[in-house]
Amino acid sequence: MAVNGMFIDHTKVVIPDVGNLFELDPYLKEHSKELHRRYGCFQSLVQGIEDHEGGLDKFTKGYDFYGIHVTEDGGVVCREWAPAAKAVYLRGDFNDWNSSQYEYKDIGFGKWELVIPHKQDGSCPIPHNSLLKLCIRAANDELLDRILPYGTYAIQDPNTYLFSSCFWNPPEDQKYKYKFQHPPRPKSLRIYEAHVGIASWEGKVSDYDHFTDHVLPRIKRQGYNCIQLMAIMEHAFYGSFGYQVTNFFAPSSRYGNPEGLKRLVDTAHSMGIVVYLDIVHSHAAKNVLDGLNEFDGSKSCFFHDGSRGNHDLWDSRLFNYNSWEVLRFLLSNLRYWAAEFHFDGFRFDGVTSMIYHHHGMGTGFSGGYHEYFGLATDTEALSYLTLANYMIHKFYPHVVTVAEDVSGMPGLCRPVAEGGAGFDYRLGMAIPDIWIKMLKEQKDEDWNIGNMVWTLINRRHGELTITYAESHDQALVGDKTIAFWLMDKEMYTNMSVMSEMTHVIDRGMSLHKLIRLVTHALGGEGWLNFIGNEFGHPEWLDFPRPGNNNSFHYARRQFNVLDDDNLRYKFLNNFDRDMNLLEEKYGWLASHQAFISCKHQDDKVVVFERAGLVFVFNFHTSKSFSDYRIGCHQAGKYRIVLDSDAEAYGGHKRLDHNTDFFTTPEPWHERGNSLRVYIPCRVAVILAPVE
Repeated sequence: MAVNGMFIDHTKVVIPDVGNLFELDPYLKEHSKELHRRYGCFQSLVQGIEDHEGGLDKFTKGYDFYGIHVTEDGGVVCREWAPAAKAVYLRGDFNDWNSSQYEYKDIGFGKWELVIPHKQDGSCPIPHNSLLKLCIRAANDELLDRILPYGTYAIQDPNTYLFSSCFWNPPEDQKYKYKFQHPPRPKSLRIYEAHVGIASWEGKVSDYDHFTDHVLPRIKRQGYNCIQLMAIMEHAFYGSFGYQVTNFFAPSSRYGNPEGLKRLVDTAHSMGIVVYLDIVHSHAAKNVLDGLNEFDGSKSCFFHDGSRGNHDLWDSRLFNYNSWEVLRFLLSNLRYWAAEFHFDGFRFDGVTSMIYHHHGMGTGFSGGYHEYFGLATDTEALSYLTLANYMIHKFYPHVVTVAEDVSGMPGLCRPVAEGGAGFDYRLGMAIPDIWIKMLKEQKDEDWNIGNMVWTLINRRHGELTITYAESHDQALVGDKTIAFWLMDKEMYTNMSVMSEMTHVIDRGMSLHKLIRLVTHALGGEGWLNFIGNEFGHPEWLDFPRPGNNNSFHYARRQFNVLDDDNLRYKFLNNFDRDMNLLEEKYGWLASHQAFISCKHQDDKVVVFERAGLVFVFNFHTSKSFSDYRIGCHQAGKYRIVLDSDAEAYGGHKRLDHNTDFFTTPEPWHERGNSLRVYIPCRVAVILAPVE
């Protein structure tokens, strides 16, 4: 195998132990040869790094080599990779933007180096917070302004809206000092997906400090043990939701400086909450002046040249995962966020786009194995992801990785040593789609209970799934959140407790609770909620843009409606909190997949057991059932531990929580015991055995 002309010997490749993979999925045996080939490509990369780069540890610390670093004597050393450049210069505030004063030296292999000695007084020649630009002399002698690819901070000019790199080197007394250790890796993941910029009810870009002081306590009270931060990697276009990254090593300056982000993560750790970063290695913004595109004057450098280097749907550039320096850049990027900011996990965006040459466009995955093991799979991208997971778990065993993959690639979430790609979890992306489809296209009475349940449990055995009813995707303008689909006609007029409980609000609040609970309990091994959806956030999400007169009205989370005791949002919030706290007590997400004993289409009733609990759902629009017989495995006495109809959740209080439910040894629905319950329409209850 050759990577950028470097030959790597295949003879040292280790054969993966695929036995467990085949035991989990016997159909994979037919693709044994392809699995071994893919594993060989991964092993070749590891071998090449060990043989030619001084080992994986050194190779994946590219941020220590590239960029700008203060030397022991107070000077600076600057290094860049620009293979197509004829010359490289550094300019900025510190030298009055002189483009020719500081020229880099060509040190071979496309690498450039500049050493600037300390000032006469021994101080750093580049002051802290200085704005910087690289000046690249392209092959045609044109001088090009560029940002520093390994730059750790970038600031936007309020007039031109362009970003410049910023030399972040604060005095010791201004550097944030971490006080807390990483919390233990949660057995059950309850993820709060959040965006710092929209985390205030005010019409503005919120900041790290506001999130730390005001939002973190809410997340803790709600029973979440993990925060997934979006849009942290710097992006020139705010409305891209952080998915058009321009500065991969820079935390977004919109929300404050890097020390503020460190404080946020450390404070979360003090609360026992782990923090994941939404990492975007699937593509990059097309920005030239303040992004990676055409960095050295060529069309390639970090990206594939030609059509392979462009994502037509996203209008962005695609990385060349076969490039040695691109691998260094991306792997080092992961280590940088883990080492410098103490992130506990990464949610990899756009994995489906990465691992297929068609990027998932125009492709409806049927589950046929030819879709996974044919020529459509991009081996180079898959090898990068496998190497990334291998590296992360080798150096940071506590760090968790999550794949955003809609295709269901087999083995994606199995260990690398088994021939898998090494992810810990994948997102259950089909689940929110079915909820929106049902709410948009079907009457309640026409819901197909069997299809609903099948979608919730249809996941690869042995590969962990993060389940969710809705995420940021469903909040964007042009779509609606579940609460908005259910109640948008009356959310502005009838959410006050002093107004009549209308049919629309009653139905909407009831189904909001049922949809979230059945997804939480049945859909996976982890749970995800997007900021604000826990209380049925009113309105969609739309970032400031010319089409809305640059308004922030929809680019905020209206916690003010939750804090108003006269509004009904508090009831949904209470239910979300108690649902999470009950999961923390019983741990159903960390338990085996549920046993479903009943999915009755006419009654619209679903019954299943998980973690020793009995879950009963009645989705019927009007029928309530008294003495409804359900099956259960464990004999004995049960009591209600969660009731969606309770007064605290805005319900009608139809169930007596002092009632004891006793089983009888009469088999029912393939269970050895049974009991009878009263289950009102559009209500869910959880029964727990009483010792």
